[in-house]
Amino acid sequence: MSTALQMTALGLALLSTLFLLLATCTDCWMVNADDSLEVSHKCRGLWRECVTNMQDGVRTCDQYDSILADHPVKIVVTRTLLITGDLLAGLALATLILGLDCIKLLKEEPRVKLKMCYGAGVTLGAASLLGLVGSVWYAVDVYVERAMLVSHNIFLGVHYDFGWSCWLGMAGSTGCLVASVLLTCCLY
Repeated sequence: MSTALQMTALGLALLSTLFLLLATCTDCWMVNADDSLEVSHKCRGLWRECVTNMQDGVRTCDQYDSILADHPVKIVVTRTLLITGDLLAGLALATLILGLDCIKLLKEEPRVKLKMCYGAGVTLGAASLLGLVGSVWYAVDVYVERAMLVSHNIFLGVHYDFGWSCWLGMAGSTGCLVASVLLTCCLY
């Protein structure tokens, strides 16, 4: 039972960490929602903004000037939280792999291996918390920005909704949380 639980947690942690990494690297955190002519598809991300022409499929991206430049708080906070969550999830994966029963390292020390799995679960929990806070922070900020424009009857021609990168970040964080629960609560 313990080995099956460990392998389930490992598979979920691998997939969730991949989702978190993809969410951090991709550039569709916000997507335009009201282009009635559907001539272009605009995405804003943490690192750049891209526009795809729907007629011919040509995609152009504008990189943000610098990582250290003045950016909106939502971008800086989300970047920081997701990068930290990615690093913690990677550390947790390495610890989990070394703590698996099927790995020969420290085979004579089952208590140490169990503590490694537990530590990986706690680290995955921290990574999931950071990823969820970052993703939800960004989503709430997008919603508040949109609600402010609507409440003041301001129409700029384009408003944005949550993009697939935002949903990917939330899914990866939730998966890390479930893997954390499996490793910390169910393994004992």
